[in-house]
Amino acid sequence: MEKQTKNTEKVKQTLHGHFAWIEADFFIREAVLEDASVIWQTIYDNRDYLRTWLPFVDNLREVADEEEFLKTQLSVPYKERNIVFVIMCGNELCGLIGFVTTDNINHRTEIGYWLIPKYQGRGIMSRCVRHLCKWVVSERGINRIQIRCATGNRPSNAIPQRLGFTLEGIEREGELLLEGKYTDLNVYSILKNEVENWIN
Repeated sequence: MEKQTKNTEKVKQTLHGHFAWIEADFFIREAVLEDASVIWQTIYDNRDYLRTWLPFVDNLREVADEEEFLKTQLSVPYKERNIVFVIMCGNELCGLIGFVTTDNINHRTEIGYWLIPKYQGRGIMSRCVRHLCKWVVSERGINRIQIRCATGNRPSNAIPQRLGFTLEGIEREGELLLEGKYTDLNVYSILKNEVENWIN
């Protein structure tokens, strides 16, 4: 515990925004522009796996593409921003998680995520999603959180299912994948009162 406390303080000294330990070895923090190169390299090193379900991967041809994405996100006023978080194990980037298509007028948002294969199957992403659901409800007053997953992406679907999200239906041909193929998307949601009723 003493080691984790020291590490936490060391990391926090260099950070702005939300930071949280997810478990003993893993934490999330808000992404900054300086993360662009390591994010791009991680995506590049796992490109063959990630591109199966993430259409944007093939458009990230160089670090500058990731820098442009982060600049665009970070230029939005903080209270209106779709915040992107890095998932870290020590100094290693494990994946990303963040909010997309946030509608502050109607108090709704969507969570998107990816995790490199070596860290899958350990419950890390489920804990990250759970944490951010609680955070966005308490800090941003969000009432509805949505997750959309390709119907064939079993690991991704397992996360909202495990956390008690409601499967509302299928968005037919909702995303364009490789080689011009469309995939149906399962649409899951959870509401503020349901998140607040989670047992800590």
